[in-house]
Formats: sequence, C-alpha cells, structure tokens
Amino acid sequence: MTKLAVLGCGQMGEALVAGVLTTGWRAPGDISVTTRRPDRLEELTQRHGVEASLDNSTAISGAEVVVLAVKPQDTEALLADISTSVAPEQTVLSLIAAIPTSFIEARLGSAVPVVRAMPNTPSRVHEGMAGIAAGSHADEAHLKLAREVLEHVGRVVTVPESYLDAVTAISGSGPAYFALLAEAMIEGGILLGLSREISTDLVVQTMLGSAKLLRDEHMHPVELREMVTSPGGTTIRAIRVLEQSGVRAAFLNAIQAAMERSQELAEGEPEA
Repeated sequence: MTKLAVLGCGQMGEALVAGVLTTGWRAPGDISVTTRRPDRLEELTQRHGVEASLDNSTAISGAEVVVLAVKPQDTEALLADISTSVAPEQTVLSLIAAIPTSFIEARLGSAVPVVRAMPNTPSRVHEGMAGIAAGSHADEAHLKLAREVLEHVGRVVTVPESYLDAVTAISGSGPAYFALLAEAMIEGGILLGLSREISTDLVVQTMLGSAKLLRDEHMHPVELREMVTSPGGTTIRAIRVLEQSGVRAAFLNAIQAAMERSQELAEGEPEA
C-alpha cells in the first residue's frame, strides 16, 4: 500500500497534502481526502489534483496511512464512521488536538496502530514543528512512517505521549507567542515614528534571521543575546527593562498554563 488518506482536510490537512506533493513523496493519484462540504471537495481537487470524497470509508480503502485531521469535537463521529473500515495493517496518524491515543484505540479496536502528533501552523509553509507519540499498538516502524509523512512539512521529534501536552504548550501554541511579541515590537516601531510597513519589515525579518542563526548555526540563545549586547549599550538597557517587567517569568507561567489547559482538554473538560 502507498496511498495516503487525509480525513477532514482543513488547513492542517491541506498543508500536509501540499507538502508531500511538493517533495514528490506521493503523486496526486496516491492521495485521497475527505471533507464535509462539496464546494471544498471541488476546491481541493482543482488545487491539488487529489481524489476528494464525502465518504471516509471509501477514502481509507487501501491507504497505508490514515490521517485524522478533524476538529476535536468531531472526533467521536469520525471514529464511529470508520471503525469497521480501518485495518491493523494501516497506520492511523492523528493530528487531532488533545485527543489521546487510548480514546482512538478504544473506538477503532482490532489492535489498529495509532500515532498521535501535535503539529503547528508553520506547517503551512513547510517550516512546521511536530511532536509525535506512539499508542499502545504502534511500534518503531509506525513511528518511522508517521515521521516520514510529517517531515514533508517541517521537523519532527518523538516523545512519550505524556509529554505531548508540553509540546502543545511550546510549539503548538508557540506561533501565537511570537505573533504577540511581533505585534508589540511593531507597535514600538510606530511609537518611535516609523511607518507600520517599515516597522513590520524590520521585526519580521529580524525574527526570521534570528531563528535561522539559532537553528542553522546551532547557536545557543545566550550566545546570540551576548553577541548583540554591548557593555553600556542600547540592548542591555532594553533587556534590563524587560527583566524588571518580569517578561521571562511571564513566559514560564504562560507555558505552564498552556500545558495545564491541554491536560484539561485531554481529560474531557470543555473548551471555554
């Protein structure tokens, strides 16, 4: 089997489809997708040339990997729909936030291997970060296959499932933290008289370049900060203000809060 089925092809599902097509890992004829809206089916077919359907059971027939990409509240209905169609020789890759593998396994039965993943929104530009964890029926081969799928839209780390809430709090929610920081810095530039366009260019490119130094040059964050921070200069004065304002502690508290909320959602507590 070589087919890839993506059930619930929204933004994340489509990002995955685009990634595997761009790299040539799968051809359009090897991919089937489903959605609940006929107009969305037509859109996906025209954009990517993949087979699109409203029928989940038909879509997963012959698929090596079955990707679950629906919203958490739609999980129960989806699993009920496919429970008699998924086979143990298939790998189920769940991108559904806060839904543990045990929940999926209990509704699929037949020792179906399930791998749970927490990707993030930069997957849309193939610069995503995902954490993956194996369910009770998944082994190293299933993890390798899940990693192979997700590496077409970014990077992947393997963790025990109990740590996926921490992954959610850092990389899953992380783009929102950076967006908030970017927004504040852009407003700072406007306060100093720069146009919004110029301030935005300065901030976004600085964030991108800094990220590349940390990733591609394997530079430690402290090393990068010290490179920019001259004795008695502008940067150290700014950092003093940030430290006095408790920015570091605020981030630690925010990440802890995000992890706790992820745990609550996994336990079935409704979204606020």
